[in-house]
Amino acid sequence: MDITAVKKDTANISISAKIDSATIEKNINKIAKQLAKTQQIDGFRKGKVPVKIIKKIYGEKLKQEAESDAIAEIIEYAKRELDIKGEDIIGDPIFEKYEKNSDGSINVVMTLSLKPTINIEEEHSDISIDYEEPTVEEKEIDEKIEEILKDNLYFKDIKEDRALQNGDQAEFDFVGKVDGAEFEGGSAKNFKLVIGSGNFIDGFEEQMVGMKRGETKDINVKFPEDYHSKELAGKDAVFTVTLHNIQEEIKELDEEIAKRLLPNDENATVEKVKEQVKEYIKSDKIVQLYTEELKPKLVEILLERYEFDLPKNIVEQEIDEQVNQKAQMMSEDELAEYKDNSEKINELRESVREDAINSVKATFLIDALAKRENITVSDQELTQIIYREAVLANRNVDEVMKYYKENNLLPAIKMSLIEDKLFYKMLGLNG
Repeated sequence: MDITAVKKDTANISISAKIDSATIEKNINKIAKQLAKTQQIDGFRKGKVPVKIIKKIYGEKLKQEAESDAIAEIIEYAKRELDIKGEDIIGDPIFEKYEKNSDGSINVVMTLSLKPTINIEEEHSDISIDYEEPTVEEKEIDEKIEEILKDNLYFKDIKEDRALQNGDQAEFDFVGKVDGAEFEGGSAKNFKLVIGSGNFIDGFEEQMVGMKRGETKDINVKFPEDYHSKELAGKDAVFTVTLHNIQEEIKELDEEIAKRLLPNDENATVEKVKEQVKEYIKSDKIVQLYTEELKPKLVEILLERYEFDLPKNIVEQEIDEQVNQKAQMMSEDELAEYKDNSEKINELRESVREDAINSVKATFLIDALAKRENITVSDQELTQIIYREAVLANRNVDEVMKYYKENNLLPAIKMSLIEDKLFYKMLGLNG
């Protein structure tokens, strides 16, 4: 084979080669002989299959593997010639030309990409971004506490001897009967229900309004036609209810609620809750400031500061990704304009090239900076963060983790966390 390998820059190698037909034939024979030793074919003993039979059966497949082996030989030659380590090669080669000739030879031009060489400066103390530290107003604290109380619905026993009303939480026993007979699952002790929530059969809660503690009452309702139990669907029922206790919703923060909100603090107070809420709001504001303003500015500064060559194949992959994202947002008519129109597709690719280059550059740069600063994210940290986000989103933690694993999303999430740790440190933020 005739091979020429030259470094285009520190991250890309250009390889030109001509694979002659003799090399292809040699590789075919080598692969066929190996297969002849292992294949089980009717009419021949195992390991005794003639090579010509193997060639006849696996002809095209043998040729493809022979060409792949030739490409591997070319890459190995380039590595030796340019003193490149295997671990420095990143991704698959890009083929600019793969031209088969009438004499059986193949002309190949390809780019082999390497991990970027990034010279990181000793420190970045001169990087400065002016910003105003977020403040929290008393009104914001009160609104957040009101939201917490509303979302969690805290209740306390009423002191006066008043009747049950909408918004109260009732604690009661009940026995339900259809056609005079108690049905399966139709009774409960010390059952709790917020009156007016609509969580029981239609008409049930309305008939409880006005009851007093200790009172027993028959409530007549009708099960919905589409009720999940076919035996009860559409049937009239009588529930005998005995009301034990009435609790009213707590709409203002007090010492009792403070202890519920801070269960691990024996000395929990209203002021401690307000202080934690204040810190939460401030932290949330810092995250917003970081995401919308500080992070983009820091990335821009770093991209301007560092110059290094990028692996062409990774840039092209990022362009593919960004083009696909744009395509997903297009209408069918817009997509039709690009079908079989290479010129228009190339225009679209070029329109995202700069963003793709910056994205790839930022990824490699952040990775290098994080290693320089010894910033890592452990598997335990990753799991804890996914767990917290799943809980906050009211989603099943195991299902969320399974989804991330099956779709290979964990490395990207981990990289994002490393990025945030790095930038928070560089910006002097707490988080």
